[in-house]
Amino acid sequence: MELAIFDLDETLIAGDSASLWLAFLVRRQLAPTDILEREHALMSDYYRGRMDMDAYMALTLAPIKNWQQLDLAPLIDEFVEQDILPLVYPAALERLAWHTAQGHQQLIISATGEHLVKPIAQRLGVDHAIGIQLECHDGVYNGRTHGVYSYQQGKLTRLQAWLAMQPQTPNMTYGYSDSLNDLPLLEFVHRAAVVNGSERLLRLAAERGWERLNWHLS
Repeated sequence: MELAIFDLDETLIAGDSASLWLAFLVRRQLAPTDILEREHALMSDYYRGRMDMDAYMALTLAPIKNWQQLDLAPLIDEFVEQDILPLVYPAALERLAWHTAQGHQQLIISATGEHLVKPIAQRLGVDHAIGIQLECHDGVYNGRTHGVYSYQQGKLTRLQAWLAMQPQTPNMTYGYSDSLNDLPLLEFVHRAAVVNGSERLLRLAAERGWERLNWHLS
């Protein structure tokens, strides 16, 4: 078994799915407009590799607190269709199709909530997805998370837990990411690829012989 592992935001799509989701909720008047500015301030720390994930998740999950999963699902489907699919890199679709043609399993793993990651993965034809786990009681989101965040080293922890539950251990793994936050993941896989990486990450890729990819929308 061979496995291709993809980060989502700024790797498969030209944007951040959680940020785009908040903007969608604001447009639909389901979240306050000032949430975008507050989220932007927290995201600036993400790019420095020192985001307060507890604060970020509390902020971004507040608009869906007390929502029924069944009621939110159609909104998420609309969001994926309108806001995510137009931002998928054509080269990303080609790479996904190549792995499919080779018979490889594929997994998307992201530091975004699973309520977004799983529907996006499904729409892209990817069978497996890991995102930050949301607490849900009797089908209702309570605005909290549980388990290890799939962020930085936690992304590798979640991946290894997922691998331990699979019937086969992959004899070859591919990994794709744009971010230094995913360095543990890129160092774990057999064949790493940096997509639209920062200067520092591209320098590391050159030193380690990783594939360097420049994906764009047009």
